[in-house]
Amino acid sequence: MGIIAMLGLASAAEVTEGAKAPAFEAQDQHGATVRLADFKGKSAVVLYFYPKDDTPGCTAEACSLRDGFGEIRKAGAVILGVSADNGQSHKAFAEKFHLPFSLLADPDKKIIEAYGVKMPLIGIAKRVTFIIDKQGIVRHVLSDVRTKDHDQQVLDFLKALAK
Repeated sequence: MGIIAMLGLASAAEVTEGAKAPAFEAQDQHGATVRLADFKGKSAVVLYFYPKDDTPGCTAEACSLRDGFGEIRKAGAVILGVSADNGQSHKAFAEKFHLPFSLLADPDKKIIEAYGVKMPLIGIAKRVTFIIDKQGIVRHVLSDVRTKDHDQQVLDFLKALAK
């Protein structure tokens, strides 16, 4: 392994709009296995990556999505959060803030790397959201996340997608 790869500077190519979303499988905070394929033909997926459970920005973002959860569901989407934290950390975070959606544990960073959102050097996820349609195609990549009103950013795009 080269020094660049060891430092985490080499990561997968970024996933772009119009691309097929990389398949994944992970455990959520309840120990359930969640696969992207589970939602194909059924609902859009709001796949949001965040750096760390129970930190100020990540908490604001998760609580915003919690507050908009009903409207996002009405718009035909499910919410899946992903970070490198383990299932126990996710469980405590979800319980503390009453998060009604799945938080996927990615301690080996396979999903983070597949979506090209790994931060150089420290290796945790960047704050990026992918909106994936029912056919598994990435329709929007949101990298300018506003943590306090992320639900509205997501809803605005889901409504535009429905037109």
